[in-house]
Amino acid sequence: MKRAGIGGLLIAVPLALALLGPLFVPDQQTRSAPFIPLGPLGTDFVGRDAWYQVLAGGQTVVLVALIATVLSYLAGVPYGVLAATARLRLVDEVLMRPLDVLLAVPSLLVLILVAAIAGQGLPVLIGVVTLVNFPDVARLSRAAALEISGRPALEAMRMQGESWWRTSIVYTGWSMLRTLAADVGVRLTAALYLVASASFLGVGVPPDAADWAVMVDRNRGGLFLQPLTVVVPALLIVALSVGLNLVFDRALRKVRT
Repeated sequence: MKRAGIGGLLIAVPLALALLGPLFVPDQQTRSAPFIPLGPLGTDFVGRDAWYQVLAGGQTVVLVALIATVLSYLAGVPYGVLAATARLRLVDEVLMRPLDVLLAVPSLLVLILVAAIAGQGLPVLIGVVTLVNFPDVARLSRAAALEISGRPALEAMRMQGESWWRTSIVYTGWSMLRTLAADVGVRLTAALYLVASASFLGVGVPPDAADWAVMVDRNRGGLFLQPLTVVVPALLIVALSVGLNLVFDRALRKVRT
C-alpha cells in the first residue's frame, strides 16, 4: 500500500503540471521574449521564465506518450492475435517476420530516420513512437494468444461451432488482459523515454518549444548557473516514469492475491 501511495504521488505531481499547468501560463511567457520578470526557477537559455516553461512543457511529453501507447495496443494486439490464431503457418510467418526487422533497428535510429523523412510535428512523433512500440506489443500478444489457443476450453468452443470472433477475439482477448496489464506500465515508461529522447534530440518539436525534454537539452549549457532549469523538468520525467511502474506493479500484486 505504501508503494502504491508513493507511486500515485509521483504520478500526480507531473501529471497535474502537464494537464493543468498551461491554464496558468500567459501566452507571451512561452515565447522567446527575453528580460521578462524572474520566476522561482530563473530564466532559460533565451531569457524566458523557466517556471512558466515547466508549466507549459509537460503536455507534449505526457499526451504523446499516452496516445502512442494506446495506438500501439490498438494495432499490436489484433495483429498478434491474428498471427497466433491463423490456421496456416504461412500467415503467421508472413505477419511476424517483418517485425523482426523493426526490432533489429535501434529505436532512436528509427526516430531520427522517420523524422528526417517525414519532418517535424506532433503527429509524426506520435506515429514514430507507435511504430517503435508496435512490434513488441504484437509479439507479446502473439505469445499470450498462442498459449491460450491451446487450452481445452477453447478447443471445446471450436467443437461447438463458436465463431472466430467469439474464440479468437472475445475469449482470447479477455484471457490476455492480465498479461497486457503487466506490460502497460513498462510500455508507458518506454514511450515516455522515446518521446523525451526525441524532444531532447530535436525530433518532433521545435528546438525552442516549451517542452520538458527540450528544456533539459537546451539549458544544460548553463547547468551550473541555473541548475533548476535542467533539474526540475528532468525530475518530473523521472518521477512520472517511476510512479507508473510502482502503481502498475502494486496493482498486479493485488490482482494475483
